[in-house]
Amino acid sequence: MKRRLHKKYILLILGYSVVLLLIPYVLDYHSKSAQVRHGAREQRQQQQRCPDLENTMALWNATEPAEESAGTRNRTRTHIYLHATWRTGSSFLGELFNQHPDVFYLYEPMWNMWQALYPGDAGSLQGAVRDMMNSLFRCDFSVLRLYAGSANISTSFIFGWKTNKVICSQPLCAAYKKHQVGLVQGDVCAKCAPRDIRELERECKKYPVMVIKDVRVLDLGVLVPLMRDPTLNLQIIQLFRDPRAVHNSRLKSKLALVRESIQILRSKKQSDKYKRLLSPGNRVNRAESYVAGAMELICDNWLSDMLLVNSAPPWLKRNYLQIRYEDLVLHPTSELHRLYRFASLSSSPELEQFVTNMTRGQGYSSDRPFLISARDAKEAIFAWRERLSVEQVGQVEAYCSEVMRHLGYEKKNLEQSYKA
Repeated sequence: MKRRLHKKYILLILGYSVVLLLIPYVLDYHSKSAQVRHGAREQRQQQQRCPDLENTMALWNATEPAEESAGTRNRTRTHIYLHATWRTGSSFLGELFNQHPDVFYLYEPMWNMWQALYPGDAGSLQGAVRDMMNSLFRCDFSVLRLYAGSANISTSFIFGWKTNKVICSQPLCAAYKKHQVGLVQGDVCAKCAPRDIRELERECKKYPVMVIKDVRVLDLGVLVPLMRDPTLNLQIIQLFRDPRAVHNSRLKSKLALVRESIQILRSKKQSDKYKRLLSPGNRVNRAESYVAGAMELICDNWLSDMLLVNSAPPWLKRNYLQIRYEDLVLHPTSELHRLYRFASLSSSPELEQFVTNMTRGQGYSSDRPFLISARDAKEAIFAWRERLSVEQVGQVEAYCSEVMRHLGYEKKNLEQSYKA
């Protein structure tokens, strides 16, 4: 009897010991399960905010481009797209390539198409934007005729011709020499005789680097097919800027940007989230409402781009460079070197002096905000603090919070100074 009772106690002790040992594993399992559920929920929220992201990321699951494994990627010519949006400082960034003697630079080549196809929404035009870019990178400018109407296509019509170093320099025009560094004066270039685009195509093929600056690609996913093309060797430089500064600059130029803002918002008109932005309650300031609404969509597109790059394969990351406007204007020489290294271009003392002088001008802007000119870098960065109301700052920080966090922009504390 005592022996049987002794065995029961032993079994009870063993069972209790086993339970004690299992408790940490059970708790750990529940903790990990909660983390997995939280991660999945966070991923679903990101995909909900960027509804097209999942489809675009699926492209990375395709077979890796043959040129990466076979070593056959075209290295004889580099094509670069400056991926930006309105009022981020993209014209200044583009000018750094316009000045380089080895670069064939195209300024806003898709502008004519957007004007010709208005009021088409920005989303429906993305395929046409990509196709045009594909042709332009191959020095085929005949695609421009599709959107020129009855106008004759010549060098006095396209690619920001009045400030374009290639168009205004020898051999197309005697006004300038390509290797001389300095802004092209529009009134001087305007005296150049128009040249046929076939002459421009022949000149295009001579350059080892071609750069297109435009603001009409809504998100990076549009360019994935071109990035996978081994014959293009396409590289992307994406420019970001503090959303509050972008919003301030967009409001300053709101009348010039209202049509593009409506086109951007129409691209998401089926979404309940953006539908409200197309019906502003305040009819008095409709232009401001459209421009502000488009800013919300721009931040969502930026977030989508960053998530896409984070999940991209190594071959894409090697051909992608992210740059902040604030870094560019506060540290112009070092950022210029970084840009040129990425593009396999060499710098020079003249180019270094040029970029420095462009950030040491007088004042924030001129009466013509789209004119490229020297600016006071610090005033350009911090102007939004003086010009935006507390309510406007709060709105931008609310719907651009994730983007600001990813890019390192601190939210404004009214009692502390802002740090870019």
